[in-house]
Amino acid sequence: MKTSLFKNKKWFKVLATTLTLTLGTTLLAACGSSKKEPVADKKELKKVSIQIDGAAVPYYAPLYVAKEKGYFKEQGLDVEFYYAAAAEIVKNVAAGNVEFGFPNADSVLIAKTQGIPVKVVHTTYQNGLGAAIFKTSQGIKTPADFKGKKVAVTSLGSPNYIQLQVMLKEAGLTLDDIKVEVIGTGAIVNALVTDQIDVMVFSMLRTIELKNQGVDVSEIRSDDFLPSHGNVLIASDKLTKENPQLIEGFKTALNKGIQYIVDGNAEEAVNLSIEKYAQSFKGKEATITKILNEVFVPYLWQSENTKKNGLGAADLEKWNKSIKILNEYKVIDKTFDAKELIYTAK
Repeated sequence: MKTSLFKNKKWFKVLATTLTLTLGTTLLAACGSSKKEPVADKKELKKVSIQIDGAAVPYYAPLYVAKEKGYFKEQGLDVEFYYAAAAEIVKNVAAGNVEFGFPNADSVLIAKTQGIPVKVVHTTYQNGLGAAIFKTSQGIKTPADFKGKKVAVTSLGSPNYIQLQVMLKEAGLTLDDIKVEVIGTGAIVNALVTDQIDVMVFSMLRTIELKNQGVDVSEIRSDDFLPSHGNVLIASDKLTKENPQLIEGFKTALNKGIQYIVDGNAEEAVNLSIEKYAQSFKGKEATITKILNEVFVPYLWQSENTKKNGLGAADLEKWNKSIKILNEYKVIDKTFDAKELIYTAK
């Protein structure tokens, strides 16, 4: 009996040791796999930079939404925002100092004629922001009614000055038929409100802002006479050739940001943009939300062209018309085919 008991104890000890070792190995393997799995699945994000025209404003909401909602991250991108003047943006993009730029289209067209190697990869704003704005009491219906009026622009070198000339030409008028006033950006709106001028050719965003302040104004949009584009996404010729996947990933995230706002989330996008990036606009959320819904959603980000070809699609015919007119008015010193400027995915 003693021998049998000893043998049984020894057998139980061996069994217990075996079970412990087996269980321990299993647990270690399980723990090891749980530790390694996130590392294997983790996607390393590529840092890229975009330089944006001017300063941080909530009108750049699609970019901010794409960052904060993780749309860039979905494309493997960690995007950093910087700001500069449009002409500097184009040069920095061409030199590879930043991967992307978001300047106004006129600066890109000028750069192209100077041999600066950039491409428009996304025609974000399908139209321009220019408009002739005036008090409704003026009774102005068409540019022909500008005759004899005091019409203000911010400078004789501004895109708005060219837009004014094209409007007048379409009406059979010239600059000699009006009184041109040059008033700085900070004072031009007040000049209209206080009746120092009759018309200002400026940004159509001011139309809604003035109406919200109780000033009864109307507008004639410049794009009805001079087809143009506002801000567009650009990249260097080199980047479009060497890394088209990066271009497409950025565009996909940007489009998702635009679509999020188009789908009825303008208020949330404005609040997010002001809280995270443009704090100086606090208190103006309602006005900016209205501007996004009334100008950006139906007019700037979308068009008949985008309905057919998707957000950011380029209308080559419209681009070519812009090039022709800007050359006619000596803004650019030569013409070229828009196909040379617009990037098309292979």
